[in-house]
Amino acid sequence: MVDMTFAARLQQLIAVRGLSYRALAAQTYYSKSFLHDLARGRKQPNLDTATRIDDALQAGGTLVALVTSASEDETAAAELARRVNASDVSDETMSQLEAAFDDLAVRYPNTAPGLLIGPTRMHLDHVGQLLDARMTLVHHRRLLVVGGWLSLLAATLHIDMRQPDAARGRLAVATDLARHGEHDELRAWCLETRAWELLVNGEYMGAASLSRQAQALAPRGTSALIQATAQEGRAWARMHDIAATRRSLDAVDRLVSSLAQPDRPEHHYRYDPDKALSYTATTLAWAGDPAAEPYTRAVIAQLESSHGVPRPRRAALARLDLGLALVARDEIDEAAAVGVQAITSGLLVKSTWWRATEILAAVEESGLAEAADLREAYETYRP
Repeated sequence: MVDMTFAARLQQLIAVRGLSYRALAAQTYYSKSFLHDLARGRKQPNLDTATRIDDALQAGGTLVALVTSASEDETAAAELARRVNASDVSDETMSQLEAAFDDLAVRYPNTAPGLLIGPTRMHLDHVGQLLDARMTLVHHRRLLVVGGWLSLLAATLHIDMRQPDAARGRLAVATDLARHGEHDELRAWCLETRAWELLVNGEYMGAASLSRQAQALAPRGTSALIQATAQEGRAWARMHDIAATRRSLDAVDRLVSSLAQPDRPEHHYRYDPDKALSYTATTLAWAGDPAAEPYTRAVIAQLESSHGVPRPRRAALARLDLGLALVARDEIDEAAAVGVQAITSGLLVKSTWWRATEILAAVEESGLAEAADLREAYETYRP
C-alpha cells in the first residue's frame, strides 16, 4: 500500500517543475490519465513506476522512498501472518497485532481510506483466525480489544468512503468486541464514531446526543472523552447554536489543559493537545462564526511551518475551514482561491467533501468570475 503523501508529493513536484501531465507523459511513456490518477491517489505506483517518474522529475529518490516504505509495511504484515499461523497466541503475537493497529491508526490522517482498508481487513482476518487458538483469558481479552480497535478503524474508513452499510456492520462488531472485552474507552469511541457518521449525514441532533452518551461512558482523562466533547461542539456548530458551541469548546480546553503530548501525535485515537487550535478553528468555521478566520489562518501557518512534520491532509482541511470562515465574513473572492487550493490537493475524502460543496455554492451565488475555476476544480477532483 502507498501512503497518500506519494500523490501529494507528485503533485507538488509537477507544479514546481512547471510540467503539464502531457509533458510528463511524454518523458515517462505513461498515459496522461494514468499520471493524473497517480497524482490523485486513485492508482498505486509500483517501484518501477515510481523510479521512472522520480527520474523524470529529478526528485532525488523521494518518490521511490515512499513506495519502498509501503512495501516494507506489506512485508511486516506478511511476517505477522506467518507468526499467527505458526503458533498459538503468545505475548509476542499479541504485541505485534497491537503494534500493527497503532501503525495503521498513525497512518490514517495522511493515507487515502481506499489504500488503508486493505491492510486493516488483513489484520482483522488474523484476529479471526486467532479466536479459535489456545490462549489464556488475559490473551483472549487482549485479542477481543485489538479486534475491536481494528473494526472501529475499518468502520471509520468506510464512513470516509461513504459506504454506510459496511461502516455500520464494522461498527456493530467493534461495539460487541468492546463490550465483551470490557473496554469502556473503546465503547465510547464506537459511540463517537457513530456520531461522526450522523454529523457527516446532516443528522446533527442525533450526533450531539450520541456524543453526550460517549462522554458519559468514556473514562476520565481518556482521549475518547475529549474527542466526544469536541464532536458535540461540532454538532452544535452545524446547528448554528453559537452558545452551545462555545460551551463545548470551553469544555475541551479544560480537558486538554493538563494533557501530556502523546508519543505518536498522529495516532487517530490519541488526542494531541497541539490539535486543540485546529478543533477550535474547525468548530467556529462550521458554526459560521466570523471569529474562525484568525484561528484557521494560525492553523495553516502551524501546519506549514518548516519546523513541523508535513501534514498535507490536515492542511487541506484547514484551507476548507478557512474558506468557510471567509464566506461568513463575505470575503468570497479569497474563499474561492483557498477552496481551489484545498480541492486541488487531491487529499480530500468523501466525508469531508460537503465543506467544498458549501464554499462552491456561496461563490457561485456571488456571481464572481472565480466561480468558474472553483467549479472546474470541484468537478475534476471530486472523490
